[in-house]
Amino acid sequence: MKKACIGLILVLSFLLLVACGGSDPATQPVEEELGGEPIIEEEETVFPYHAPLTGEGSLVEINDRILAVMINNHGKARPQTGISQADMVYEVLAEGEITRLVALFQSKSPEVIGPVRSLRPYLIDIATGFDAVFAHAGGSPEALQIARNQGLPNLDEIYNAGGSFYRVNFRKAPHNLYTSTELLREGAEKRKYKQDSKIPTLKFKDPVEEMVGEEAGWIDIEYHSSYKVSYEYDAETGLYTRYVRGEPHVDMETTEPLTTTNLFVIETTHKTLDSVGRRAIDVKSEGKGYLFQRGKMTEVDWKRIDGVIRPIRDGEEIGLYPGVTWVNIVPNKPGLENSVRFKASKEVSN
Repeated sequence: MKKACIGLILVLSFLLLVACGGSDPATQPVEEELGGEPIIEEEETVFPYHAPLTGEGSLVEINDRILAVMINNHGKARPQTGISQADMVYEVLAEGEITRLVALFQSKSPEVIGPVRSLRPYLIDIATGFDAVFAHAGGSPEALQIARNQGLPNLDEIYNAGGSFYRVNFRKAPHNLYTSTELLREGAEKRKYKQDSKIPTLKFKDPVEEMVGEEAGWIDIEYHSSYKVSYEYDAETGLYTRYVRGEPHVDMETTEPLTTTNLFVIETTHKTLDSVGRRAIDVKSEGKGYLFQRGKMTEVDWKRIDGVIRPIRDGEEIGLYPGVTWVNIVPNKPGLENSVRFKASKEVSN
């Protein structure tokens, strides 16, 4: 009888302890199998603002006037510096087989940008679409006349803003001209260019939205028989790495390859104007394009709306994934079908 009472007391004590939650495993901290430390789930950061040109979250409002820098892409100017911190980059032919880059800076402020090169009318069209202050070193007679006659906000190393630029000694002119976002903003202030501007509204996708299209893990874009750029998709990062003539295109400052989240390739009319090879290029109307995102391609149209070249499908603008965007502009003759090749991966044969 005595043993039965003791047993009953122990059972009642155990039940009371469970009822109080003292030994219920479900109420205890979850421990890792090996480390024994409680697993604490991190809360997802909710950003109050987003960068206008990238759609990426920001803790502060980004409303600085956009800077558009004409970047030299001659073989002797590579690798360039600062492009990895651009929000958007446009690549378009200048003369011959040489392309020029228009790098747009707003959400980041690189301390070194360059080499800086000259201006063309269609580069002005790209920059003014973003209401940007554009930086360059001289330009074609027509481009300089447009900038002067229209009173456009430009910083020209040769004619009006030499203090906003500097030359380095490890390269020869004209491939040695550099600047920074700080110098350019100081130069814009000295010339009394307005600080506020009309920042275009871009459409962005939810990052979890699935991309639908043809497999496109490796892309070749041929501008000329002697100049080809390529992009390779990395599924782990969701980014395309850029190559020039088969070699990674790196930023001199970081030594890291240039990458982009969105790659938008469009075709448009190109007309040679003179014996030097200067061109008239239409970046203000509409045409055909390929939009590459997350290792896939979808055929689109392009149309300039509110100053910006945008991907359109079935009359609706297609959003970009948050991140950097490169826009490669190729001649409509021979056109996208002949200038652009893509496949599932580099290793897959055509």
